[in-house]
Amino acid sequence: EPDNRIHVIDLMQTPPTLIDTVTVDQQPSGMAINSAGNLALVAHRNSGTIGVLEIDGKAVTMVQSLDMGEQVASVAITPDGDRALVTKFSSHKIAVLDIKQGKVSYDPKLDMPVGLWPYNVQITPDGALALTADNGNSGRSDGHVDTVSVIDLSVNPPRVIDRVVVGDAPEGLAISPRGDIAVAVLLKGSAGIEKDSWVYNRNGSVIVLEINGKSVRPTAEVEVRGLPEGVVFSPDGSYLYVGNFVDSDISVLKVDGTSVHNTGTLVKLPAKPGSMRGRTP
Repeated sequence: EPDNRIHVIDLMQTPPTLIDTVTVDQQPSGMAINSAGNLALVAHRNSGTIGVLEIDGKAVTMVQSLDMGEQVASVAITPDGDRALVTKFSSHKIAVLDIKQGKVSYDPKLDMPVGLWPYNVQITPDGALALTADNGNSGRSDGHVDTVSVIDLSVNPPRVIDRVVVGDAPEGLAISPRGDIAVAVLLKGSAGIEKDSWVYNRNGSVIVLEINGKSVRPTAEVEVRGLPEGVVFSPDGSYLYVGNFVDSDISVLKVDGTSVHNTGTLVKLPAKPGSMRGRTP
């Protein structure tokens, strides 16, 4: 059943130590921390709320619960910390939150229509664009193409300016810290599909998207392993790591400029990776 806990881990201790557990709303899923490190936003799928967490040193407190009116899956905060974007999964929209002095507000009139069933949203390092992974088919592979939506954040209000066809069931999504490419991870029928179905594939893949100003275009597709979900760039953008849920491992991909290739290196894990997170220096 949906849980209602956020765990706080002190990374300054050796080994890292759980120091607190914060009660929040039901089914905390997507999370984002602002660049100042004093505020976190949490998307609660079951409650349909955004939780606002105040971070003061090692103390974390939930100070606000914002009703979004439906299931929300993920959240991203702009580099300047003034706004956030939230995926409204069931209505196929992106909500815009305003952040001022630690208080968060929401105007439903600014909701933006994107592709079907958006799971993830990411913002470019310069804050000019946002991308969404429009998963399609209520969050499951169906063999049909889906999209990545492109949002222009340089205008007021923000608006959708493009939808890029990428393939079947993009879920994981990451933007390079260099800002020149993004990747969408395609499930491609690699889990939950009968093996005799035309939809089934043993492995998923990564679609490489080149970002040039406000233009976003697919340039390559790189195969990884079963049910890839989590994806993250190294801090300098020279490597890409993809978590393969079915195979309990991480594929290591090399990034050369805007080109990406699979090195064949696999990092075995003791359990199945459902998500990954990185940090730009």
